[in-house]
Amino acid sequence: MTDTSAMIARLAGDAGRRGPGFGIRLAGLVVLAAGVAATVFFATIGPRADIAAAAETIRFLAKFVLTLSLAGAALYLFDRLGRPGAACARHWLALLVPGAVLAAMLVGEAMTLPAPQWQAAMIGSNSLVCLTFIPLIGIGPLLLLIFGLRQGAPTRPGLAGVVAGVLAGAMAASFYAAHCTDDSPFFVLLWYSIAIAGLAAAGGVLGRIFARF
Repeated sequence: MTDTSAMIARLAGDAGRRGPGFGIRLAGLVVLAAGVAATVFFATIGPRADIAAAAETIRFLAKFVLTLSLAGAALYLFDRLGRPGAACARHWLALLVPGAVLAAMLVGEAMTLPAPQWQAAMIGSNSLVCLTFIPLIGIGPLLLLIFGLRQGAPTRPGLAGVVAGVLAGAMAASFYAAHCTDDSPFFVLLWYSIAIAGLAAAGGVLGRIFARF
């Protein structure tokens, strides 16, 4: 057995002696993180006034398909990275699901919206609100997930922290999407991505600092 394999085996053994499995603790943390995100969302901006009418449109509903599929893929990767050893290449294929959803949304928008309107749809009217509230809603869940990493045994805590940031950002974006009146996939691609990337970067830093085994 190589030194690296021996270290991973030791970490796995240590993690297994810490009580409830990482998956069980992670499930509890995700539920708590969702509760924190919901509390911040409803205490600050809340859903849009015309949400009932918006819920009858494909563009509005598609935002949730995208954010929730991203959250699911990130949760899967986070569970893998929170354990001894890094996620192998096939685990990253989970990101193809939200990627395919986004691609379908963009193609649909490009086919239905005249090209001269694409730039205006991408800029939207709520970019600053988006860049403010997705991180605000997501920071609490991110901190909880970083704490969760300390209960596991990540061998790549920085990368695990990045995925934690994506997961927290996707959760936050799922709530924020209920408030946002910019339903264009072009807007979502630009501004939601920037906001989630900010949380991912913060997660990478926090993971390296606080989630070391």
